[in-house]
Amino acid sequence: MTTSARVSIQGAPFDTAAEIARLSQALHGRAGAIVTFSGLCRDEGRRLTALELEHYPGMAEAEIDRVVAEAQGRWPLQGVRVIHRHGLVAPGDGIVLVITASAHRIAAFEAASFLMDYLKTRAPFWKREHLADGTIGGWVEASAADDAAAGRWEG
Repeated sequence: MTTSARVSIQGAPFDTAAEIARLSQALHGRAGAIVTFSGLCRDEGRRLTALELEHYPGMAEAEIDRVVAEAQGRWPLQGVRVIHRHGLVAPGDGIVLVITASAHRIAAFEAASFLMDYLKTRAPFWKREHLADGTIGGWVEASAADDAAAGRWEG
């Protein structure tokens, strides 16, 4: 059962090392494995100057809380931390951070993968590209590969 779970949606950058340390300290040595995934904004071959992320406040947090609870029901987790950025994110900056902690590595890896598959395909965020030529692109859809990865958790 998870003793620590926190979800944040924020405009400000996050400090990955500080978040890992905070969760690790809160667990007081109970976890044998901590898995971290940090998703960064790419420049897509210097085509992008930023990625704009929008969300529906309140709904996005509730949805991510729901999927965190689902992960807690599937794997024996001691801790979960999810941070997702909104606003303009520059190439090289973090967009998302998922940290999972468990007594054993397999549960921590699988839970982190499950959470990221959900965040990539179903979390209520909308992404739009800001292009190097000064124009703003269209809204970005989840890729077929992302949908296929998320599909492995169904059923």
